[in-house]
Amino acid sequence: MRSADGRRRAGRGLTSARLPAHLEVAGLLRRVAAEGGFATVLKKGDPDRGSVLLFVSSRGDHVTCLERVLNLDGSYIWQAVGPPESASSSEIANFLVRRTRFDEDSWAVELDIADAERFIAETKLTG
Repeated sequence: MRSADGRRRAGRGLTSARLPAHLEVAGLLRRVAAEGGFATVLKKGDPDRGSVLLFVSSRGDHVTCLERVLNLDGSYIWQAVGPPESASSSEIANFLVRRTRFDEDSWAVELDIADAERFIAETKLTG
């Protein structure tokens, strides 16, 4: 978008549209269920603009935490954040508490799926 004098306005014209957070979460829940996994919302955030954290596990063991972030080119990507693989439930809970203090609008979703590595690769690929 351009201002009245023809200059480009900062923060406008991002190249990638983003679904509202509640739709993104609903889609992830359905995708995991369709693949025979388990998914639950740990924390609801802002339905439209909240960020989404995915706590991915396989057979109850923590694999990674992913967050959808804005890339430098204006597109969205999934990035690994938070506790390392095989983190304890208390480490994960502490991370979620800290993140909630930082971003009250964020969503937290726990996914337990059989082939976590494939799910993560597909999720990162689709952005």
